[in-house]
Amino acid sequence: MSATGWPVTLHSRGDEGRRRIAALGLKPSTPEDLRRARLILLCVPDAEVPRVAKELASTLPRSVALVHTAGALSLQALGEPRGRALGSFHPLCAVSSAHDSLAGHTASISTRSSPLREVLRHMAEDVKLEAIEVPEAHRPAYHAGAVMSAGLVVALADAAVAALGTAGIAPDAALRALLPLMRSALRGMDARGLAGSLTGPIVRGDAGVVGAHLDALPDDLAPIYRLLSRRALKLVSERLSPESRAALEKRLR
Repeated sequence: MSATGWPVTLHSRGDEGRRRIAALGLKPSTPEDLRRARLILLCVPDAEVPRVAKELASTLPRSVALVHTAGALSLQALGEPRGRALGSFHPLCAVSSAHDSLAGHTASISTRSSPLREVLRHMAEDVKLEAIEVPEAHRPAYHAGAVMSAGLVVALADAAVAALGTAGIAPDAALRALLPLMRSALRGMDARGLAGSLTGPIVRGDAGVVGAHLDALPDDLAPIYRLLSRRALKLVSERLSPESRAALEKRLR
């Protein structure tokens, strides 16, 4: 946001946070910056949002909007509005470094304030995020889907690496082999959607191969394979013959 011309300052009460601000070449906030801000983004752990919001609300004028960046939390985490605009801005991007780009990703926004909604949409547009709105009552389900598509994909990759380990392949070599395969699956989804990009024995109706996989996998990996294969079967069920579908369903029980 700073690079696109927004006047951004960062506030941190910890020494480590202040060191990170300096290392990134950004400006630390003064108390006056906080009082004069149009909005404050609370980039803190989810559990800290209510406490930090309450503290800020007690010291800042009501002209300052409070916006959290937590995917699973509703606006209630920011407390009662009492004349203050409240919102959320959650980038759907797996950020593991301060230098990760947000461009091309999506941000979910929520607010009851029309002026703040325009500001949040403008923020998203300037950092090349597509903005979507998520109903407040369904934030946990939305966030669960986001976690499944990012953090749990990493966990799934770990399971796949472990499966190759059962075949005697070292973890580093397994990951190098699997990452391009995962990228090709993502490219297929982007080009042809979910059902159209599915590959493997499920879409071919090959219950024999699925059975061999389950027999070969250790006890901690077989349930993951079975559960995901059931989901895959739902995706392509109509494309399979009744016999193939029944054989797969039986093997995946």
